[in-house]
Amino acid sequence: MELHTFWLCFVPLFIAGDAIGALPVFMSITEGIGKKEMPRLLLISVITAAVVGLAFVFVGEWLLRLMGITVADFMVAGGAMLFVLALGDLVMFEKPTRKVHAEEIGPVPIGVPLIVGPGVLTTVMLLVKEYGFIPTTSALVANIIVAAVIFYSRNYIIRVVGKNGTKVISKIASLFLAAIAVMIFRRGLFIIFRWDM
Repeated sequence: MELHTFWLCFVPLFIAGDAIGALPVFMSITEGIGKKEMPRLLLISVITAAVVGLAFVFVGEWLLRLMGITVADFMVAGGAMLFVLALGDLVMFEKPTRKVHAEEIGPVPIGVPLIVGPGVLTTVMLLVKEYGFIPTTSALVANIIVAAVIFYSRNYIIRVVGKNGTKVISKIASLFLAAIAVMIFRRGLFIIFRWDM
């Protein structure tokens, strides 16, 4: 595998995943998670993201066809889920008081669709056709690790901007997340009904 081919796969997946842009959303979702539980949460999230991502690399298109599901259907479902998540955070002035556990939010929504969402899965299937399995798989795994490292650094960001700053960032991020969710949902509908973008 050539390094050039790896970067041709890595960059589109990094942009599609947008781990840096998703960091405030991650901080908002994991506000009830303790420092000791964070590594376990990230491990669960990474494993879930890797399993789903690699599954799509090898059997994604076949599996969707077998189930009668198109990529557009997946985009609509993923967009709707992200919108509900963002809307809940926007209208909620205080976070729930109940303790949040890693098992509850690690696989969904952090592993999927925050780390590996419809955009990443769609990009993965396109890259496999263009560059093959090995470069796409390597780039996907590298992106998942990079996302985990970025999310793990959240404590340093909190120290810089402060607790109130993170709340403001989370609200702004939720607004953008809602807009992104609508975009993904809209694109899925455009593909389904074959409308002009």
